[in-house]
Amino acid sequence: LKDNGFIQSMSRKGNCYDNAVTESFFHTLKIELVKREKYKTREEARISIFEYIEIFYNRRGSVKSFV
Repeated sequence: LKDNGFIQSMSRKGNCYDNAVTESFFHTLKIELVKREKYKTREEARISIFEYIEIFYNRRGSVKSFV
């Protein structure tokens, strides 16, 4: 990871809850979408994941507007 400029984790030492929201989101993404699909190309996967994220955030935002 380091050779390619990636940072393995952004959480603070000793605080396992820093990444909890992000890890929960990616777990849900994998269960609801990625593991159910067989993508023929990377572009097909990219579009599908992008659409999922758009719906995920718009759905959450619409609920907040009713409160």
